Amino acid sequence: MEPSTALIRRVEINSGKEQYILTLNSEDFSALYPGMVRYTLTVTEDEQTIAVFRTNSYEYSPLVPLSAEEISRRTADEWEREIRLNPMEFVLNHQQKLQKRAVPPPVDIVVIQGSPRAHGNCSILAGWAVEAAQDLGRHAQVIYPHDMDVHSCIGCYQCYNTGSCVFNDDMGTIIDAIRSTSLLVICSPVYTNTVPGGLKLLIDRCQAYHAERLLSGGITGQRGLIFSVAGREGEENFTCITRVISAFFRNLGITPVGEILVDRADAIRDIRTIPALEHHVREKVKHYLSMKETAEKKA
Repeated sequence: MEPSTALIRRVEINSGKEQYILTLNSEDFSALYPGMVRYTLTVTEDEQTIAVFRTNSYEYSPLVPLSAEEISRRTADEWEREIRLNPMEFVLNHQQKLQKRAVPPPVDIVVIQGSPRAHGNCSILAGWAVEAAQDLGRHAQVIYPHDMDVHSCIGCYQCYNTGSCVFNDDMGTIIDAIRSTSLLVICSPVYTNTVPGGLKLLIDRCQAYHAERLLSGGITGQRGLIFSVAGREGEENFTCITRVISAFFRNLGITPVGEILVDRADAIRDIRTIPALEHHVREKVKHYLSMKETAEKKA
């Protein structure tokens, strides 16, 4: 659903032969978060955008004595004064350098190995998934969040201004991979009835991808699988795992299509000893990769 937009201010500033147009708009994002409003301040010259400022109402916590609308109006006043005083200096200081973002090659399957144990049972599950893709001649990528530089999400909501996070770390690479794949597989052990910390950091930081999809749209038809291992016996041990990861999938427009849950790992130790488990994992991955191939042929 497209957010409704309202014009707050429009100013035309003439300077010799040049005309600068300053506009301030508000967009209602209440369908996403109650009462969220994004404000966008833009300066154009000959229909070319030379400066943009964005802020939203969720950036300002209750203890901050400012509001997004107040900040956007103040910035609009400052920009208007700067342009009237010295337009060329304003252009030099604020001109946006629009760079085309490098598009990574598509990946048929991305496997997020959510366990910090490099050679544990989740690693075995991830290996089976990758080998199944390779059997079909598909491109697979494995992501190890615990070995990457991923800052914790600070809940600043600034990603809803631009569709990108304020932190410049390895999450950009991770989101590139998720964006480009048709099948996302998450392998996670059960840690204190939920996912490990490194995987949770990744899940939280993917809020920036959620914002990107809201602002610019995203691909459809992506599917997600959950592979999980619990030390104790009983499916109830996976309740939080499946809820957290399924919610993560849906937040990114990915359809959860199945899960393989292996309990009693403390007693079993090596899940490779479980009859037919490897076959089950491989066939599940191949099934959804083959569905993609069938859809591509029909298209």
